[in-house]
Order: sequence, then structure tokens, then C-alpha cells
Amino acid sequence: MVTKAENETLVRVGPGTDMGEYMRRYWHPVATAAQLPGPDCKPLRTKLLGERFVVFRDSTGKVGVLDELCMHRGASLALGRVEEGGITCLYHGWKFAVDGTILDTPNHADCKYRERRKAPAYDVVEQSGLIWAYIGPKEHKPPFRIFAADIVPPENRFVLRIDVKANYLQLWEGGLDSSHVSVLHTNQARTSWGIERGLPNDSSKWTPMDDPSPEFHVEDTPFGYHYAATRKLPPQRADDSLRNVRITPAIFPTGRIIRGPVADFLVWETPCDDYSTSTYVTVYGDNAVDKDWVLRTLGLNDSRFWSEADPEYKASWENGFFQDRSIMDQNWSGFRGIELEDAAIGLSYGPIFDRSKENLVTADLAVVRVRRRLLQVAQLVKDGEAALGSQIADLTAVAAPDVDVPMGSDWRSVAPFHYQFTVAEAVE
Repeated sequence: MVTKAENETLVRVGPGTDMGEYMRRYWHPVATAAQLPGPDCKPLRTKLLGERFVVFRDSTGKVGVLDELCMHRGASLALGRVEEGGITCLYHGWKFAVDGTILDTPNHADCKYRERRKAPAYDVVEQSGLIWAYIGPKEHKPPFRIFAADIVPPENRFVLRIDVKANYLQLWEGGLDSSHVSVLHTNQARTSWGIERGLPNDSSKWTPMDDPSPEFHVEDTPFGYHYAATRKLPPQRADDSLRNVRITPAIFPTGRIIRGPVADFLVWETPCDDYSTSTYVTVYGDNAVDKDWVLRTLGLNDSRFWSEADPEYKASWENGFFQDRSIMDQNWSGFRGIELEDAAIGLSYGPIFDRSKENLVTADLAVVRVRRRLLQVAQLVKDGEAALGSQIADLTAVAAPDVDVPMGSDWRSVAPFHYQFTVAEAVE
């Protein structure tokens, strides 16, 4: 278990905190490209690591990320006008370019002032449907990283954002924990496993997920760690020579890859502040991604919970999370979708959970490792080291295999990229 003091370190991400300073050594997604649909569109107000920003697309289509409050008198730029190459504060008309250049100060005619000063602006990259920003120290800016989701054709990728009122860690831990899949996601997991292997619908009622106590392995990599769960095969495919292995890569600071039935999910639990998180999901694969299938699988095709126009997750204790207990004779959780299940559990703790009260078992290896790893790497940053994995620009080889393997074989054999990164670590 972690102590109360360690838990406080893990969950606090604002300026000056250990985890906040560590997190500021990475690029983070701050919006989806769809939230800024065209040049001079409405600006977006957002939060990242306890700080407030405005994100806008100028007349040429270029994206800027500035401090939300105008450098002049502190009014919110999110109320401003976006036109003619910049964003203009409504209060006194001060206008700023995406790089913070002051373009106009109507109430102060001295152009020398504009030439000497700039608004706080941050490095931005728009990539594969996401807008990323780096808000950390300039001298420690890492290279921009790319993933497997970035190298598929645009039609093979779908991106969405879900804003949840819970600390990032309880959402990230849930996503890294393979043992809960057999229980919380039992209905969806059975169907997905059968679809992936081309089994008829009536066969998918038996899957490796019926083995709720897998054999677990966790091994560090320079980008985070790999977590492998090895399960028995279902009865209709009983074969003592084979086992199912499902590998989840944890990509620091807040990412993971999850294998789905027809596409993979690259997920980032980006901390807005200590009490809220923006979950960014990129669904990608070898074929065109069906947006309707994604929303249906996640349960986000129900507007009571979420909409693309308003990414705030609306289920809460106040509305009982919209749980349908009348279907629980056939549906374990009473929720029709993976994201509905995960979000309900993450929110059920309250905004921040006291992990010193837990009673952990072997199945919790993944969450134990992520906590220890976070505490270690945050300390390394304090000691002047680079943030874990931030200097590895090409992470396109990292994947999440879910395959049947010969009994007794090393789980790493289905993840050849694992060796690539462990070797890279040794060379360093």
C-alpha cells in the first residue's frame, strides 16, 4: 500500500508539486482537432495540470495555446474574438497571435511596448486529430512522440474526448488493471473475444475472461512498463498446450494501449487539475474505423452520458449514473458500454481516493507498479534526470497483443518490441 503522504504526492498535479513538475516534462493533449473545426472558430477554454488556457485556431488554421487570462488586466480570452490572424480580448481589444506576439493594443498607442512584450504562449503540435501542448520549462522540452495510431490512414482512426470529474490516477489505474476485465466488462469482453477470433455468437459466451485469476507479470520498460495477464482457454477450446496472453503497455505519463476486437485504443488520462481529468481516446486499426461502433462499444451513443459537442461526462451519483438495474439479470453491471462502466467506477470513489485504506492482492500488480514507478520517476526529475520515456520520439512499435501462445512460453515472445526497448534502456 502507499502511505497517505505518498498518495498526496501521486494525486497532486498543480504547479510546484512533485507530480506536477514531473508531468510538465511531457507533451499533453489539450483538445481534439474537432473542437476547433475551422479557422477563426470559437476558442476553447481548457485546463491542464491545474492551469487555465485558451486554445484557438487563427485565420490560417494554425493553433495557439495561451494563458487563458489576458496579460493586460486578466479578462478571459476564451470570451474573445478570433479573426484576422489572432485572438482579441473583449475588454480593451488587446490582440495576440498564436505565438503570443502582441498584434494590437488600442488603448496604448506606443508600438514599442508591443515589440518588447509577448503574451505567455506554449508550443503546440496538431497530430492525428489531437492538439498537444508543452507547458513545461523550455530548456527541458522533449521531442514530440509518435505512436502506432499516428501512422495509419486518417480513415482508420477516430478520436474523442471525455471529461470526468475524478483524479487522473484512479482512471489510469482502472485502465491498466487487466484483472477487472473478467468482472466489470464481462459482457463486452465475451462478445469482443468471439468477434476477434471469428467465432459464432453462441461460442463467445465462453472466453479466457472466464478465468478471473490470471497469472500476472509486470516488467519495466524505458517508456513505462508492460503488464501481461495469462489466462486459460475456454472449455470449447480446451487445450493444455495453449494459454491466452493479454499485454497492456503503460506509456508514461498517463497513457495505455488496449487491444479491442476490431481496433486498438490508445488512451490518455490527462489531468486537468487534482479533481478532474480529460480522457483522450484514439481508436485505430488496419481498416476504416466505424465511429458508430466506437460510440456504441463505449456506451457514448446515449446523450444522457456524453456528446461530441459537450464532452463533459454527465453521469454522477445525483442521477444514479443512469445505471439500469432492470437488465442486471443479463448484464452484469447495468451499463451498456465499457466507458460507462469504467467512468462509473472511477467516479464512485469520489474525486480523490485515499489509497492507504486499500487491501491489495497479487492481481493488483499493475496498479502497485504504476504508483511506485511514478514516485520513482518524479524523484528522478527532481534530481535533474529526464522524464521517463520522454526522449524516445518513435514509439510506433509499442502494441497490445492479445493472443494464444504455447503453454510455458515466455509472454515476451508475443511482444518483440519489448526487447527493442529493454535493449535501448541497457544501451543508455
